[in-house]
Amino acid sequence: MTFGEQPAYLRVASDLRQKIVNGSLPPHTRLPSQARIREEYGVSDTVALEARKVLMAEGLVEGRSGSGTYVRERPVPRRVSRSGYRPPSGANPFRQEQAEEGTRGTWESSSEQEGASPEIAVRLGIPLGDRVMRTRYVFRDAGEAVMLSTSWEPLEVTGRTPVMLPEEGPLGGCGVVERMAAIDVVVDNVAEEVGARPGLAEELLALGGVPGHVVMVVERTYYASGRAVETADVVVPADRYRIAYHLPVK
Repeated sequence: MTFGEQPAYLRVASDLRQKIVNGSLPPHTRLPSQARIREEYGVSDTVALEARKVLMAEGLVEGRSGSGTYVRERPVPRRVSRSGYRPPSGANPFRQEQAEEGTRGTWESSSEQEGASPEIAVRLGIPLGDRVMRTRYVFRDAGEAVMLSTSWEPLEVTGRTPVMLPEEGPLGGCGVVERMAAIDVVVDNVAEEVGARPGLAEELLALGGVPGHVVMVVERTYYASGRAVETADVVVPADRYRIAYHLPVK
């Protein structure tokens, strides 16, 4: 399909997008009104509205109640570093999720037991409905929520042990490798798979995104002699972060 054959709303959105990218419409500038778009491009109200929806879905503009639609500040992407195994000892949860030296931050967490869903049962290699400990994290840098994480551990492994609650007890917050070692479970492998999808409403609310924004999801699983002992989803806003891997050469 050539450019001339594109639907009218995509042609309008493309032109407005270019103006945003090249600075003709700088951040915090009010986007032309629906009536102005209709007149300038010779399109219908429906086309003008759909073009604005495209830009909003792409995260380039945002609506402000009672004021109109404005060009969003385009953040400079920051890096979330990954490097296979987390530090073996004394690492706080923020460092466990980002391997970059010198990273600082705060986090909030909450744990509760639940039955393994079909997806989590497959990832952990346990029967559907088996009890797991689910822990949810919100990681913050200078007060800004930058990363979410939800982990699941099979209670068949950790139940009734001092490490049953990841963030409580004598090894609370020490990380999967060290906690498992304390109950004689030796973690010897970790797998991470990275994907992208539209953020869920609750994720975008926590991360300060807008509906339609894309998030990157790192699906991580720790193994001990082939047995999964923890699996987690780490969620990062795609418009603000890049995931960088540092892998050893063997």
